[in-house]
Amino acid sequence: MLILKFKYTMLRLGILGLGEGRSTMSAALSSPNYELVKVCDQKIELCQQRAKEFDFQHYTANYQDLLDDPTLDVIAIYTPDKFHAEHTKQAMLHGKHVVCTKPFIDDLSKAKELIDISEQTGKKVFVGQSSRFFEPMKKQRADFNAGLIGELITIEGYYHADHRWFLDKGWSLENAFKWLYGGLSHPVDFIRWYLPNIEEVMGYGMLSANGRKGGLKNVDTMHFIFKATDGRIARVSGAYTGPVQPNVRDSEMSCILRGTEGCSQADYMDLRYAITTSTGEEIVQTWEHKLKHYFRFEGKSHHAGEYQNYLDYFATCLESGQTAYPDIREGIGTVALLQSMDKSLQTGQPVKVQDVLREYGLS
Repeated sequence: MLILKFKYTMLRLGILGLGEGRSTMSAALSSPNYELVKVCDQKIELCQQRAKEFDFQHYTANYQDLLDDPTLDVIAIYTPDKFHAEHTKQAMLHGKHVVCTKPFIDDLSKAKELIDISEQTGKKVFVGQSSRFFEPMKKQRADFNAGLIGELITIEGYYHADHRWFLDKGWSLENAFKWLYGGLSHPVDFIRWYLPNIEEVMGYGMLSANGRKGGLKNVDTMHFIFKATDGRIARVSGAYTGPVQPNVRDSEMSCILRGTEGCSQADYMDLRYAITTSTGEEIVQTWEHKLKHYFRFEGKSHHAGEYQNYLDYFATCLESGQTAYPDIREGIGTVALLQSMDKSLQTGQPVKVQDVLREYGLS
């Protein structure tokens, strides 16, 4: 019998942005699929802090050093949203695949150029929508694909958290900061994961008393209804500056699928999942034994396990030639939906997502 042996080459990785990129450093150093080559942050003090934390001394304060390294296969980008488009563009033009944290970009006028560059260079962009790669959400998706709840009727997603501690960060009080993009993008991604063809959205938002007291400039409490092209509807909500229920009663973030034959709910942070199957069986499952995989630092503010899950998924897709989702087009589609939601908040009217896409020559 002839046995063929394939030699798998580890992907050589660079990381830009060492705030959120802290989780990616942990993920890459723990992954069998990556060799962490160099990390970068414009704050040299943060580079030095991470070097000490991870005993990893290969750092730079100059992004060009990553771009000019011919040995790098992938650059992972964790800079502020307004820099994502340019940093992604430069990485692809320098021959690197890209992992970019969500939301992918903050300006749809740059979307078409990025799609064109990806197609011209053959370089792949994967949007690090980390919550898809949390254990309960992975289980929920697998059960849905297996038909355990039948055909999807509707989906609900929410993210309710007491993030008043964010108000101590100066940038959170700037006019540019919006919880719509910084927080609600997680449950919105759940909606698009199961109902990718959202055609219209309507929403209301308000700035709470706590938000006003803290100095926020934009709404911190929002509710939206979505309609898909096939007529199905979904809803999403977010509230960020008030107390939350004890986690034995509720989770800060959740995705609920209601099907023709069953229902499921995946809870974020709490590693908890519940399903009523097509046979009528009711199951509640938890993964306490994986706490140290997902939450490796203080509290639950960093969730490096998801990052390792999605880095390994991206590596597998690159090796097999498959598309890793969310890809560049899906990432742009989510931004278009978020901008449609933003427009609905401003106008008080329903907004067609295609109208927003057409403004930028997209479809």
